[in-house]
Amino acid sequence: MVATKSKSNLTNSQDYLMENEDEAIRLEVKTDPAALHRQALWCGLKPGMRVLDVGCGVGKTTALLYEMIQPEGSIVGIDFSESRILYAKEHYGGKKGVEFCRQDIHDSMTGLGQFDLIWVRFVLEYFRRESLDIVKKLKDCLKPGGTLCLIDLDYNCLNHYELPSKIAELLPKIMALLDEKYNVDTFVGRKLYSFLYDNSLENIEVNLEAHHLIYGPAKETDIFNWTKKVEIAAKKADYLFNEYDGGYSAFISDFERFFLDPRRFTYTPLILCKGTRPLLG
Repeated sequence: MVATKSKSNLTNSQDYLMENEDEAIRLEVKTDPAALHRQALWCGLKPGMRVLDVGCGVGKTTALLYEMIQPEGSIVGIDFSESRILYAKEHYGGKKGVEFCRQDIHDSMTGLGQFDLIWVRFVLEYFRRESLDIVKKLKDCLKPGGTLCLIDLDYNCLNHYELPSKIAELLPKIMALLDEKYNVDTFVGRKLYSFLYDNSLENIEVNLEAHHLIYGPAKETDIFNWTKKVEIAAKKADYLFNEYDGGYSAFISDFERFFLDPRRFTYTPLILCKGTRPLLG
């Protein structure tokens, strides 16, 4: 995802909350083409559009959106991480109408030109304090009548049954610490509508679906994604484990044991919002 260079607690790509040596792999495997296709259709993606993919990461989402806007469509993927952009260019670049650029989304983006549709999925959850201003800057990149799509999670990482009592007590504290110290927004999904409303977007629509809906034996991709998420997030909150019996390593083992139990039930709401830039103003 996009990281900021100087205007928040995230000082470079290494300070991106989920930064680790396996992040490119995690971003690849967690992207569900069928879900993305469904969500993009809901947002109004059509052949021939010029699209901006914000927080393009490794470029897989950009490539999938590109396929949907053919023939004659074009797409620009932006991310602050230089390594992500290099990966995207290597694995998904080289096609007519596909461009990847390093970009700080705190800065003006009007130099990128104007777009028929701007796609912002799983980005604003990392910019709790700046989200409203980021949306304003993205609105400036829309053609009049163009569509801005905001898609993100709500209650991120918090919806599990039946967590062991020790984990159930500690997990909300971990997420609260990440929100405050690392500018994460555990509850950003519920705010997306207001971001569009407060930036005077028109024809706003909202949809809700399950991003995670995990019961019975977990898929390998879900095991890898959730294990990595919990490992990385928990490391950022290490001092909270002073009172956890066995410390950080015991917490990780306990969560893995819970997650691998087919009795477990895990879900995360995904909120989708879209609005159009007024034809005038």
